[in-house]
Amino acid sequence: MENKTRLTTRTIVFAALMAALTAVGSALRITVPLDIAGTTSFHLGNIFCALSGILLGPWVGSLAAGLGSALYDMFNPAYISEAWMTFLMKGAYGLAAGLVAVIGQKEAGYMKSALATAAGAITYAALYLAKSYFYGGLLISGLTPDAAWLTVLGKLPATIFNAVVALIFAPVLAVAIQTALKKNHFSLE
Repeated sequence: MENKTRLTTRTIVFAALMAALTAVGSALRITVPLDIAGTTSFHLGNIFCALSGILLGPWVGSLAAGLGSALYDMFNPAYISEAWMTFLMKGAYGLAAGLVAVIGQKEAGYMKSALATAAGAITYAALYLAKSYFYGGLLISGLTPDAAWLTVLGKLPATIFNAVVALIFAPVLAVAIQTALKKNHFSLE
């Protein structure tokens, strides 16, 4: 029986491209300081995390989303200590988006891409806000549980904004990229 899950050079190159785009998208940000603990950011990285999962599938997409986001964190002194958590959380974004995208038909259309992006955004938001409460609020900052909840509430608007931006742009880009690939008889496999 033939193994259909082999990794091609084309897939590796496209995964590296998506990781680089994710890192650049994460760098395009507006950072907002919070009164209680830390900062929150509006950025474009989540668009590419969703695209990675939709276009590359759950496993390679997860790796591309996680590596690109962690790469940004490793080059930013403010986030370097949390790069490993970013790798896991953004990897989960790509994984969730990729799992929804591969269900059923081979190619994800607009609706499936939107659902995949929503699944990734919800997964990431839950992980990020839990990290903000437990790790950033209680463990690192030593806040009381009530104060830690306030940090989560402070991060909620940017988290929702980033999810909505990804939900608007990732499905459109996914369909456009898939159409261009198909038109030129090119695949990512």
